[in-house]
Amino acid sequence: MPDTAAKQRILVVEESATLRYMLGKTIQKQGYELISIDSFESAIDLLHATAQNLHGILVGWPNYEHFAESKQLLTLLDREPYSEVPVILLSNDAELELLNWMSTRKTTALIPWENYQEVASSLHSMLNPQLQEPVVEQRKSVRDTQTTRILFVDDSKSLRTYYQRLLERNNYEVVTAGSVDEAYEIAHQQVVDIAIVDYFMPKHNGYVLCQKLRDDPATADIRTAVITGTYLDSVIRDCLQAGAIECMFKNEAEELFLARISGMRRFIEVQRSIEKQRENLAAILESVGEGVYGVDREGCITFMNPAALKLLGLQDVKSLQGVQADDAFHANKQGADRDLLKEAYYSGEKLKGWETQFRRQSGKEIPVDCTLFPLSVNDKKEGSVIAFRDISERKMMEEKLRWQATHDHLTGLYNRRYFESYLEKEICNVQRSGIMSALVYLDLDRFKYVNDTAGHEVGDQLLVDLSQMLDKCLRRFDIAARIGGDEFALVLKNVDENMAVRISDDIRTSLSKLRVHHKEKVYHVNASFGVAMLDLKNLTAGDVMANADIACHISKRLGRNQTHMYEQSSDERNAMGSELGWSARIKDALEKNKFQLHYQPIMRMKDIDLVDLPAQDGALWKEHLKDADKVHSYEVLVRMIGDKGELHYPDSFIPTAERFNMMTEIDMWVLENALKDMIETGVSSKKLHLSVNVSGNTVDSDESLGKIKSLIEQYDINPGSLTFEITETSAIANLEQANDFINELRKIGCRFSLDDFGSGFCSFSQLKNMPTDYVKIDGQFVSSMARGATDRAIVTAMNDVAHSLGRYTVAEYVESPEIVRLLKICGVDKVQGNYISMPLTRLPSGNVVKLHQKYS
Repeated sequence: MPDTAAKQRILVVEESATLRYMLGKTIQKQGYELISIDSFESAIDLLHATAQNLHGILVGWPNYEHFAESKQLLTLLDREPYSEVPVILLSNDAELELLNWMSTRKTTALIPWENYQEVASSLHSMLNPQLQEPVVEQRKSVRDTQTTRILFVDDSKSLRTYYQRLLERNNYEVVTAGSVDEAYEIAHQQVVDIAIVDYFMPKHNGYVLCQKLRDDPATADIRTAVITGTYLDSVIRDCLQAGAIECMFKNEAEELFLARISGMRRFIEVQRSIEKQRENLAAILESVGEGVYGVDREGCITFMNPAALKLLGLQDVKSLQGVQADDAFHANKQGADRDLLKEAYYSGEKLKGWETQFRRQSGKEIPVDCTLFPLSVNDKKEGSVIAFRDISERKMMEEKLRWQATHDHLTGLYNRRYFESYLEKEICNVQRSGIMSALVYLDLDRFKYVNDTAGHEVGDQLLVDLSQMLDKCLRRFDIAARIGGDEFALVLKNVDENMAVRISDDIRTSLSKLRVHHKEKVYHVNASFGVAMLDLKNLTAGDVMANADIACHISKRLGRNQTHMYEQSSDERNAMGSELGWSARIKDALEKNKFQLHYQPIMRMKDIDLVDLPAQDGALWKEHLKDADKVHSYEVLVRMIGDKGELHYPDSFIPTAERFNMMTEIDMWVLENALKDMIETGVSSKKLHLSVNVSGNTVDSDESLGKIKSLIEQYDINPGSLTFEITETSAIANLEQANDFINELRKIGCRFSLDDFGSGFCSFSQLKNMPTDYVKIDGQFVSSMARGATDRAIVTAMNDVAHSLGRYTVAEYVESPEIVRLLKICGVDKVQGNYISMPLTRLPSGNVVKLHQKYS
């Protein structure tokens, strides 16, 4: 990086706070002066206000929607004084229009976001084009500007004068000496390329000088030739053995003499060119941010750039040259999988994105991402060049996300997903070993009362205290998980029925002693416990959890705060009666239209004025409704009407609907009635956007796709006004089926959303491969943003990942003005929750509406 870099000003335009920080950090490390802008509109205002002295511009392209401001910025960059300023666009999916614009503009580059670290080197190249000369031009430059310098040594002054004039007429620089000692001193004091030495001279013959020049490291690069007037085999032999590469004769023609000199000069020019290229390559390697090293065909280290030395904690590569790379710094893993990197050293096969461990000089191991490029000369393998980078930060983030995927973020206990997987393995262990285990299901008895009267903060604290108490009560080989809002599950290993009940009673007694103080009041809860042994044949995790759940409900019916052991003969009949009852009610509701839709508004963040946010819930939406030209969005919530007119929430009937394969019927009922409501509003389908959540059963059904298309045609609805939400779990469990379902409906214009994004670690990789338009961030993170920096960081990361892959983001469970402000900082596009508005019982007419079906 040149010294002037500190004076060069770079403008960064990126809407995402995280991505803008990453770019700024990368640029500032190189010594540039940074101007950071968080929107295209602000960038346009800045460039219009006064002519800015900018040396480069970085633009994070909004590939999820072409804003008018972004196109306006491109037009501005084509005009003076910015038409010659280098521009780098960062995008993952550039459209043809953008590529056409780049092709007509000088000094413009496109870099994918995943390679954003290349920005520094690309910017350096664009700002310093003079350093990018081709090799041919460099060779020409060497020949034109650097004259070959010859030292002519002869004891005859007249011969020295004759050859000096002859050589100078042919554009050589010449210095002369009359003896071996004088010539050796000149060779040390001046730059000499070629030494032409008379063989017969007083005191020392010429081959002595050739030998001294060859053996002295300071003069070993000088090419020597001997000139003599006598042809003797012994003379020629002595000269060649002393290091001379030519033996010339004083009586030969001038043309032949000059031809010999010209051949020596061409060799020197080639050597200079090679050395220049080597210096250029060394400079490039030193400027590269990633570690780079080379190995020969035997896997021995040949070179290493400064970044590699720094990453490995080394001072100098000399001690490693000739050492096997795998011995020098590959992490030694006894019994580990094959070392593909080591194998590639010998095979010469290209290796890309291989993750492994390198060992620093201190002994600390670091995770690295390696790419190996085979090095061939004339189709012959000569070794390999390996580029690597430290991925410790990425691994730490992945580890956090893995923890988040398997743990409940509030209590720190395992979550339901991990617990069900663990339970399946434990069932297999029991069946294989015969050592019995038990599942304990516990449901808090008065938790809703605490939440309603003291608030969620007190309720959360009670859950945290309960989780800590469980950790203390359980043995080290037992595990606990939070599987619902106020529901927990335990696996007790190596127990019989009596011991399982005794441990459960001990935990229940400890739980009854928990107290939370709030505003001079003391709150506590009891719990009902259900215990199921893992001793029945052909059990699945779902069967055991259902048995424990049945036992828990029996505990509640018997008066709560009790422990009940599941008995297959009597308890199963009670449970089936209950589930079959729900099944009959669901069928009756479908036949008699005894479902009801409620609608919760969703607002675009750019429609919210953060300066003066109202304190009361719903005020924002009431103000928003006054502007009929704005887009209004809703999430539709499904309820089931009971026999006495009461409303049952989804938690009551959806599990039974899933178990008895009735979800597709409910999905179709919701879609059809949502379309009816849409038409009744009298709003054009170009304005009204419906989004209906589809269950895993619907995605898997071969008939559901045809039914959806038929309903769209029946009600004459523009497909572009429909958005379907797919829950993350169903999408991941049936990725291929989900993609087929999505692609078929996208072909006719429908849009898709990925629901509950972030509830599983794998969703980050699935998001990249699923063609959705929206991402709904899991509400468990949003609702806790105001209470901790961890959840804010997670929401920001998920939002930036979604944006970088071209998706809009929606945040749910927005319950306060503070959360709205935090989401604005994170860059979230849309928000919903009780603070925006409580669910409405009908759609307001004359408004643009967006419906979302939700089952939770």
